[in-house]
Amino acid sequence: MSSSFVAGPNGRYPARLWRFAVAVSILFALAGCATFDLEPQKDAPAAPKPTIPAGAPPTTGVEKPPSKEHIRLVTMMGGEYRVPGAERYLNGVLAKLAAASDKPGEAYKVTILNSPAVNAFALPSGNLYITRGLLALANDTSEVAGVMSHEIGHVTARHAAQRAEIEKTNKLIQDVSSNLQPADRARQLKEGSKGTLLSFSREQELEADRIGVMTIGRAGYDPYGASRFLSALERSTALRASLFGQSNSDAGDLLSTHPTTKDRIARAINAARQIGAPGIGDAGREAWLAVVDGMDFGDDPSEGAIRGRRFSHARLKFDFTAPDGFALENVERALLGLAAGGAEALRLDSVRVPADKSLEAYLDSGWVEGLQKTTIRAVTINNLPAAVATARFNDWSFRVGVVRFGADVYRIIYAARALADEIDRKFLDSINSFRRLPPDEASGLRPLRLSIVTAGGNDSLESLSARMAVADRPREHFLLLNGLEKTASLKSGERYKIVVE
Repeated sequence: MSSSFVAGPNGRYPARLWRFAVAVSILFALAGCATFDLEPQKDAPAAPKPTIPAGAPPTTGVEKPPSKEHIRLVTMMGGEYRVPGAERYLNGVLAKLAAASDKPGEAYKVTILNSPAVNAFALPSGNLYITRGLLALANDTSEVAGVMSHEIGHVTARHAAQRAEIEKTNKLIQDVSSNLQPADRARQLKEGSKGTLLSFSREQELEADRIGVMTIGRAGYDPYGASRFLSALERSTALRASLFGQSNSDAGDLLSTHPTTKDRIARAINAARQIGAPGIGDAGREAWLAVVDGMDFGDDPSEGAIRGRRFSHARLKFDFTAPDGFALENVERALLGLAAGGAEALRLDSVRVPADKSLEAYLDSGWVEGLQKTTIRAVTINNLPAAVATARFNDWSFRVGVVRFGADVYRIIYAARALADEIDRKFLDSINSFRRLPPDEASGLRPLRLSIVTAGGNDSLESLSARMAVADRPREHFLLLNGLEKTASLKSGERYKIVVE
């Protein structure tokens, strides 16, 4: 798999703030570094393989079955998001980009992923993957073309193969150095080879950016679209950081496989200037707005949806509300939250516990580091059996709650630098909010969606921002989604993206 426009599925994601990760890592450590899931995995029988009936006529032009890599990536990223019109449009753009690329004979195909994250990546086979979160952030066709041509750049430059070769060389260096060199010298050689690989990856990203700008220019798109999208990405990261009470720390470091976004923006603008002045090429804004009109936005309720402090899971049929001040993030296998600039954190996940094992015994079974056994007590939460306790670990205090819900036990863990009575009370209130979601409420949960509206003569930033179905900072989200600065004013007759129920 090539390196991605933002970061690969297992790579560095700019919105993952370092202090946020530290706070959450404490919650993992408290739980003994185990892995858990909001829906524990069950062994499922293998699906029967399709068979071709005897005597069936031969067929031609049949699409190749998906590769194992494709299936694994799609599964990791929330599945496919099926919008035939958007797929046709994106594949049409891809065809133009392929014809204008350094290897015009290559074939590419796009898959839209059902993820609110802003991400894109490619396989050497020519399969490109773009999340619907990225599509929502883009403001015109040239911006999306910039992302896709960046991925084409990785493929045509054979970056995946080059990275594999250098990784193979690094492993050889490390093996030889471990066996033949004194310990200090071996460590230096290992660190040196790792630095070479990381530097090489940054160079690959910058090369893919340059190739991408040149490609969209040759294809007739606005070459400045690439830098505009990078600017939107930087603003998205900054807004995400501020929601978690952090500063935007996308400054680049020795362990980052991506250059800083500011550096990429500057280089992309310089590359576009080599083609011409701003205003050249087709931006394709109106066509793009038609593509994203009605597209789902944010979390998929079937995988758990966040609405402000409330988290509702339509498929698992439970509901939970975090304490005041918490910003939430629905990640694979857990719900995470952060408040007070990292001084408070939460984690909600689930495990399987034998029905004949009491929740008090489960709390005392060793998975909670630093558990204060005298604090364990059985409670009932919204007619569900539960138990609560406190713990102390690595200068953090914890309030832990476990709730038996069907065959699963849901674990709600809060961490605080100082577990004062007022903080503990709000944590307990939040634990007590866990409830079974009635069938009518579960079936009534719908994803938010993008809607394209035309500004009237009386509309303003305030009036359109007020229509945003976004709990936190609707004005800032409106500006971000439409590529507008804080001082911008709306244009009557211009079309804009808003988020609606």
